[in-house]
Amino acid sequence: MCEIDQNRKPLIHCITNPIAMNQSANAVLAVGGRPMMAEHPFEVAEITETAGALLLNLGNISDSRMEAMKVSIKVANTKGIPVVLDVVGIACSKMRLRFVYELLKEHAVTVIKGNYSEIQALYDSNYRASGVDCADDVGLGEMCACLKSISAKYKAIIVATGKTDVVATDAAVEMVSGGCKQLSEVTGTGCMLGAIIATFLSFKDRYKNEFKMVIKACDYFKQCGKAANMPSCPGSFMVRLLDELGSNTELI
Repeated sequence: MCEIDQNRKPLIHCITNPIAMNQSANAVLAVGGRPMMAEHPFEVAEITETAGALLLNLGNISDSRMEAMKVSIKVANTKGIPVVLDVVGIACSKMRLRFVYELLKEHAVTVIKGNYSEIQALYDSNYRASGVDCADDVGLGEMCACLKSISAKYKAIIVATGKTDVVATDAAVEMVSGGCKQLSEVTGTGCMLGAIIATFLSFKDRYKNEFKMVIKACDYFKQCGKAANMPSCPGSFMVRLLDELGSNTELI
């Protein structure tokens, strides 16, 4: 049996959507991880066993990815591997919301991430939104009021993303401001942040406090977004965002 080299960059196993798979993989590489996007249910257990962190992203969900997520999270929990659950679309899809409730009932996660609308849907199952974008009817005040409750219920760090990201446990809430409008105007940036959070969580020797690690990841992404800002140039912005993620690693 091949022995795993623990000195290599951490492997980040991402079961994510094909819409943002390339951006997410490049984001992991930019901040010092090694991405692998394995999603076949027959192989994901073996892949997860060697990972430094596991990302589960519900975007463009399918039966196969759902099954793979169930297998991978079970392995991650057994091995003590950090898990980031990005609850994409649960505010507009009851099927996705039921699946998240099922995962959280049976398994532990380190971080639950979603935009304001998705986190509101996790808190209040009757809340509905249109599409995967954050609706205008959920504000910062509503987020602060429910995040501690969600964290206490699921024993997880909660990340609610928006113009201001809110990172919370049942005992503390931190605001992360900055970034730029363009982060919400191109596809895949939210998925990239989930991948970056997972990568940061794999740096156990660098950051001992998971809550601070997640805050650092959100802050770093917003700083890079601000530096990359190119209004009316979405394609160039995405390239510049990856450039910034890879060239400012002294801030990590």
